[in-house]
Amino acid sequence: MYYNKVEICGIDTSKLKILTEEEKTALLIKAKNGDNRARENLITGNLRLVLSVIQRFSNRGENPDDLFQVGCIGLMKAIDNFDTSHDVRFSTYAVPMIIGEVRRHLRDNNPVRVSRSMRDTAYHAMQTREQLSNELNRDPTVEEIATAMGKNKSEIVIALEAIIDPVSFYEPVYSNGGDTIFLMDQLGTDESDGDWIDEISMKEAIKNLPQREKKILSMRFMRGMTQTEVAEEIGISQAQVSRLEKSAIDSIKR
Repeated sequence: MYYNKVEICGIDTSKLKILTEEEKTALLIKAKNGDNRARENLITGNLRLVLSVIQRFSNRGENPDDLFQVGCIGLMKAIDNFDTSHDVRFSTYAVPMIIGEVRRHLRDNNPVRVSRSMRDTAYHAMQTREQLSNELNRDPTVEEIATAMGKNKSEIVIALEAIIDPVSFYEPVYSNGGDTIFLMDQLGTDESDGDWIDEISMKEAIKNLPQREKKILSMRFMRGMTQTEVAEEIGISQAQVSRLEKSAIDSIKR
């Protein structure tokens, strides 16, 4: 069975319903109030999301049915833990949860074993990162994580790399499930699977830009300001704004 086939785990994916954001929100609220039918409908309505996520692992030689079932476990965890009061799309929250569950499955079934102490260091680093993210309202640096743990930076980097799938383009261990990392809304649109992966790639590229270039892009394309207006607010010349804007865009394209 391959991912481009219609049926997986006995489910005809071509017949799966695609939920709108409004439908998902309504079902989430009902599910939180103990409505099991709403929870089941929410699971069924997001199975295509699971299918699109596990396609990233198609080159691992794993049985697609097994990965699909594991991905569904991640989906159910996302449903049970999602906070409807937060201004975050459910799919944005669910994707890293599903990926994390699949990675856990692959790691546990990986013949190459990572030492217990290194795994413990990596998991402690992820927990520390979550705590710092809440305290700082931003993603902490590796140096900040290492300082909080009383370890040096290289230990943290080596430990995290040891438990991460090396073929991954973006790493769930660096995501807290918020839209500051993953930005996608695959369901309820005409976008293909590749479109939301491109969006995630773009988000990662923007995140790595220098702060001033990110600010210029935000002012230009989010606030609709002209280069002259940006130059006046930042305190540099219009030519410098133009150069930095072009540099940022070129960097994102690369």
